[in-house]
Amino acid sequence: MQNYLSFLLMVLSVTSWAQNTPRESLDPKVTEVWDLKPKKITPAIKLGDAPSDAIILFDGKDLSKWTDNAGGEPKWEVKDGAITVTKGGGDLKTKQTFSDMQLHIEWRTPAEVVGDGQGRGNSGIFLQDRYELQVLDSYESPTYSNGQAGSIYKQSIPLVNACLKPGEWQAYDIVYNAPHFSENGRVLVPAFVTVIHNGVLVQNHTQIYGPTEYKGLPVYQPHSKASLRLQNHGNPVSYRNIWVREL
Repeated sequence: MQNYLSFLLMVLSVTSWAQNTPRESLDPKVTEVWDLKPKKITPAIKLGDAPSDAIILFDGKDLSKWTDNAGGEPKWEVKDGAITVTKGGGDLKTKQTFSDMQLHIEWRTPAEVVGDGQGRGNSGIFLQDRYELQVLDSYESPTYSNGQAGSIYKQSIPLVNACLKPGEWQAYDIVYNAPHFSENGRVLVPAFVTVIHNGVLVQNHTQIYGPTEYKGLPVYQPHSKASLRLQNHGNPVSYRNIWVREL
């Protein structure tokens, strides 16, 4: 925002001065910005690795940055660098809360196929504890289109089906822009999300119309920062390599 305002002020001042000046007479230095330098970070060398400014939410070792849905000790299994849904374990929620963010998360549905449709490798990633990006084995399992993997559940159909076979690790790279509310609770700016599934764009700055609802239409309720939540839908879905960059 600061960079944008500085650029806007520069444009306005240059415009007022240059309206009647021939372009060839303008000094190119007038439109160069030197005093606002981007923060330098170390990017990831290998796909999926975390950059130096990332918050590591799961490093393959423990669930110290998570609670269960009631704020208690998480009960999901930690094994071989991954966490896996356990029966009766409830959802997982991050202790830290977030607003705008870049999220990387890898997931795997069970190699042994059980069930079909919404009963096959079902889980979900809830941004700000309320907006669900669907996790599902949609490789060769028909279901409603706005409920398949890569959908904003019951709202937005993915652009393509980029699912890999059951039992293979898959990746979501997500850019999420949180909604903004007025003091009286009106929606000033809705939430938007961009999702890349296994390197393929499946949601392109897609508007989110409100919290995820299984029945009925979504209706926004004002909120502030909130946890990232992983859904326990009763299927042994696994996750690994989870990190966030706050935007």
